[in-house]
Amino acid sequence: MAHTIRDIATALGAEAAGNLDLIVSCAAEPHSAGPEALALALDPKYAGGLAKGQARAAMLWPGADWQELGLEAAIFAPRGRLAMAGLSRMLDAGPAITPGVHAMSVIDPTAEIGAGAAIGPFVTIGAGVRIGPNARIAGHVSIAEGATIGAEALILQGARIGARVTIGDRFICQPGAVIGADGFSFVTPERSGVEEIRSTLGQRDEIREQSWTRIHSLGAVTIGDDVEIGANACIDRGTIRDTAIGSGTKLDNLVHIGHNVQVGRDCLLCGQVGIAGSSRIGDRVVLAGQCGVNDNIFVGDDVIAGGATKIFTNAPAGRVLLGYPAVKMETQIEINKALRRLPRLAAAVAELQKVVAKS
Repeated sequence: MAHTIRDIATALGAEAAGNLDLIVSCAAEPHSAGPEALALALDPKYAGGLAKGQARAAMLWPGADWQELGLEAAIFAPRGRLAMAGLSRMLDAGPAITPGVHAMSVIDPTAEIGAGAAIGPFVTIGAGVRIGPNARIAGHVSIAEGATIGAEALILQGARIGARVTIGDRFICQPGAVIGADGFSFVTPERSGVEEIRSTLGQRDEIREQSWTRIHSLGAVTIGDDVEIGANACIDRGTIRDTAIGSGTKLDNLVHIGHNVQVGRDCLLCGQVGIAGSSRIGDRVVLAGQCGVNDNIFVGDDVIAGGATKIFTNAPAGRVLLGYPAVKMETQIEINKALRRLPRLAAAVAELQKVVAKS
């Protein structure tokens, strides 16, 4: 994956200086960069690492004195992480999946495999499945009957795609993800303790034995274009209607999307986020790690929730949330400040009690 500095700068739409014909084959942190690497020193605080490494070229912040830093060439990135996105795409060779269908895979004769597909070993593809052109499917993936996957999909080792799931173009699925498992949906013949608590918010008149009856999942999962699903993430299929993930949305590792959930476009759901059944998530929502969303509520467009926030009620569009339960971020910060003051407040109250007791 070798490229000249000129080619990289042109691809990124960035300015470059020095020996533009210099070839680099990888990227590295400044202190560990060898002579074949492009060092990533996107902020002045990383400049000191260049002297510890052997890089001849680096990606630098705008205005950096590349010659003073001892470099032969430099690329200037006004928005460093965006430049890293383009650079990483150029340098990523992707998984090694041999074109064609591996002899140790099992594909139903009614399945349709698009032109240019690469399917690794021990893949099983069920009846009526449609795989778009140029799809890449790594070993031990299973795709159940009636599923449809768009063009240029990349599905990595051990992923499970359930029956009737529909997925758009340029889909990326990390190892171990499960899309289209049954939803977690059960009911009792009589009114359950959970139903009672929901209505009384804590009061239980009677505790009695109960057993759970399964509600089967008749829906599936619909996923738009340019969606990425992280390792060991799980998306349950809907009870009647499909669970849906909008185009451009990205799910991190270990995210769980419950049955009937509707997630909008261009959302970012970070590690260990859990969204309970039948909730609706708007467009461009960001849920940081370990956020939880209650069932049957709505989170509006452009909501941002900080790490470990628990959203129990509807969240209006544009709100920035933090805490358990979720409140406006500025309110939670004041709550946190007050909590830190509690030991001093308790000590002051104790002293006041002593004074009052003596008087």
